[in-house]
Amino acid sequence: MAARTDALSRERIVSAAIAMLDDTGETGLTFRALAARLTTGPGALYWHVANKGELLAAATDAVLAGALAADATEQTPQHAIRTAAVGVFDAITAHPWVGAQLSGLASPSAVREVFERLGRQVQALGVPPSALFHAASALLNYVLGVAAQHAANARAVEPGTTRPAILEAESAAWTGLDPAAYPFLHTVAGELREHDDREQFLAGIDLILTGITAQNGPCAS
Repeated sequence: MAARTDALSRERIVSAAIAMLDDTGETGLTFRALAARLTTGPGALYWHVANKGELLAAATDAVLAGALAADATEQTPQHAIRTAAVGVFDAITAHPWVGAQLSGLASPSAVREVFERLGRQVQALGVPPSALFHAASALLNYVLGVAAQHAANARAVEPGTTRPAILEAESAAWTGLDPAAYPFLHTVAGELREHDDREQFLAGIDLILTGITAQNGPCAS
């Protein structure tokens, strides 16, 4: 098979890696398989990417860059935070492998980008410097934690299993627990069956924003 190093670029390699990661996950991404997809030899890839870790980080950065591409200049800080947060959530839902990369800090540059985007808007809320790091960190940890957990749940089930089926089974399991030992789970079992993950995620963002503004003074919504 003829090599095509002249047709290769880092961007093209990363794009192909993202497609492979979506299809097969991290275990299916090898330089040999990626080279075959790009109709080249594995050695040609090393001119652009040093190793698999660098490739995974670059793929994660590319996905998150798209998730954070929305222009926030015309939005209030609260709306900009929601936009960035749901962008990350949707990106990880579409590319579950990104959740593992972010939760393991395998791609620190991507985490820095998310933190900068959220922190800039927390700063715009008028949060004082003494509370700025903690407030922004709470948002970052929530966004990455919930989105990564959602992605992990999706990766843990059999292919083809629908989200409603998963929620129905879990709700039934909660309903079957001893109500004296698990009164709370019995109370919310029905809501688990009917809830929307994205809406629940945004509700958590709103709760954190409410806490931030309540602790640091009122601000425009």
